[in-house]
Amino acid sequence: MTQKLMYVWRMVSLPKRHCTQAFILALSVASPNQPLAQQGVKESLGWVDFHTSCAAIVKSDLNRAVALLHHMTYPVAYTAFEGVTRSDPDCAIAYWGMALTLFQPLWPTRPGARELERGWLLVQEAMTRGTRDPREQGFIKAAHAFFNPSGDPGYWDRIGRWADIHAELYAAFPEDREVRAFYALSHLATASRNESPETHHVRAAEILAGILREEPTHPGAVHYTIHANDFDGREKESLSVVRSYGAIAPRNPHALHMPTHIFVRLGEWQEVIDWNERAATAALAQRIGPSGEFVWDEYPHAIEYLAYAHLQRADDDATRTVIEAIHATRELDPTFKSAFHLASTTARYVMERRDWLGASNLPVRAPDYLPWDHYRWPEAVVWHARGIGAARLGRVEQAGASADRITVLENLASTAGEAIFSVQIHILRLEVGAWQALANGNSVGAVELMREAVRLEEQTPKHPVTPGATIPAREMLGDMYAELGQHGLAVRQYTRSDQRTPGRWNAILGLARSSLALGDSAGATRHYRRLLEVSVSGAVRDGVIEAKQYLVANE
Repeated sequence: MTQKLMYVWRMVSLPKRHCTQAFILALSVASPNQPLAQQGVKESLGWVDFHTSCAAIVKSDLNRAVALLHHMTYPVAYTAFEGVTRSDPDCAIAYWGMALTLFQPLWPTRPGARELERGWLLVQEAMTRGTRDPREQGFIKAAHAFFNPSGDPGYWDRIGRWADIHAELYAAFPEDREVRAFYALSHLATASRNESPETHHVRAAEILAGILREEPTHPGAVHYTIHANDFDGREKESLSVVRSYGAIAPRNPHALHMPTHIFVRLGEWQEVIDWNERAATAALAQRIGPSGEFVWDEYPHAIEYLAYAHLQRADDDATRTVIEAIHATRELDPTFKSAFHLASTTARYVMERRDWLGASNLPVRAPDYLPWDHYRWPEAVVWHARGIGAARLGRVEQAGASADRITVLENLASTAGEAIFSVQIHILRLEVGAWQALANGNSVGAVELMREAVRLEEQTPKHPVTPGATIPAREMLGDMYAELGQHGLAVRQYTRSDQRTPGRWNAILGLARSSLALGDSAGATRHYRRLLEVSVSGAVRDGVIEAKQYLVANE
C-alpha cells in the first residue's frame, strides 16, 4: 500500500528532456511560460495518488504534477509534467498533463493558436508513446478531443468534446478518484452553457463530496467544491472544506485565494482581505515566462478581491494603495485576467465612492501594453463606468457614446462565440442605457431597462474571474428609485440586493437613507449602526460622517 504523505517538494531547475527531434523543435518554436526556480522553497499540496503505468521512479513527481494541475497552478504544473518525461520519456500520461495545462476550463483565458498547436503535438506524443491502461487512454482521448484541429474550432465546441469524453470515462471507471475529480470539473466547465447551470454545480458537489469522504486533502476535490458552491444559494455549503484549503496548500497563490470566492458571497470582508493579502504575496513570488519576466496573473486576481473587500469597509486609502500597486507593475502577464482586473479595480474605485466625474473620465484601454482587441468584456467594464458617470452628471451625449461602444464590444464578443462574455456586456449596456434614460427625463424607460438588467444579471451565474458586478443591478435599481423619491420601492430593492450580496456598503447606506426618508427612525438607526460596524475605524466617506451625526442626534 502506498504510504500516505503530505507532499513536500523543492522546486529546482531541470535540464532539457530527451525526446524526438521533431517534438523538441516544435516546443522550441513556442515554449510555454516557465516559472523561475525557487531554491529551498517547500510546498505542501495535499494528497494525490494518480495510478499510472509509468515507471515507479516517477510516481511521486507525477502525483505532484497532478496536484499542481488541480490547484490550477498551470505554469508550474507544466514544468512538473515535463520533468516526469525526462525521467521516463515513455510516460504517456505526462504529455497529457502538459497539454492539459494549456487550457483553463474555468478561467476566461482562451488558448491561442500556439497553445492549441503545442497541445496537439503533446497529445500526439502521448499517443505515440502509448499506454495499455484503458483509464490513461481515456484521459488522453479527452485531451485529444479538445486539441484535435479537425473538429469544430470554437473554444466551447472543444470544451464540450472534452467534457463528453470525461462522461464516458466516468461511466467506465466510476470509483476512480481522479476520474471523478476531472468529471466534476467538466460539469463546472460546461455549467454556464446549459439551461440549468445549478444542476451541474449540484452534481459536481455530490461527486466531490464522495472524494472528500475518502481523502479530505485531495486538492481537486477541495478546489472544485469551492467552485461548485460559488453559485447563488450554495455559498453556505461545505464551509469547513472552504476553510481547509489554506492549510492544505499554504504557499499556493490560487489555493490561498479560492476560499474568498465564498467569503465575498457571505460578506465576510476581513476574511477576504486576510486571505488575498497572503495570495497576492505568494503570487508575486512565482514569476513566469521563459526568463521569469512576468508577474503571474494570480497577483491581480487576488488584488481585485482585496480591493473589493476594502471598498465594502470604506477603506478607500487601502483600496487606492493596492490598485496603484498593480498599475505600477508593468511586467504583469498580458492575459485576459490581468486586463480584467486592471480595468475592473479602477472602475470599482470610482463607482463605489460615487465619484461620477472620475468615472466619466476613466482612461480606456489602459495600460496600453495589453492586447485590448482580445479583451472585450474588460474594456466594456471601463466604458460602463464612464457612461454611468456621465449620465449621473447629466452628460447625456457622453453616456450615449459609451453605450454605443459597449454595443460594439457586445457584438464582437457574440461574433467570436463568447456568449457568456456577450451577456455580461449586454447587462452593462442596459445599465448605462437606464441611467441615460433617467438623465433624459424618461423615468419609466429608465426603470424598465434597469429591471431588465436585474433579471438578466440574477439569472446569469457569476463568472469566477470577478468577485461580482461593479455595482449589482438590483442595488442600482434601488438607487434609481431613491433618485425618483420612491423610497418604499428603494428599500425593497436594497433589501433584496443585501440578501443576495450581503454586506455591501452602499446598499446599507441606501437602506439607511431611504428608511429615514420614509420616517422609519428604527430602520434608519439599525442601518446606520450597521454601516459603522462594517466601516473601518477612521473612514471618512460622507456616509460614515452622516451615520455618526444621525446616531449622536437620535440616541
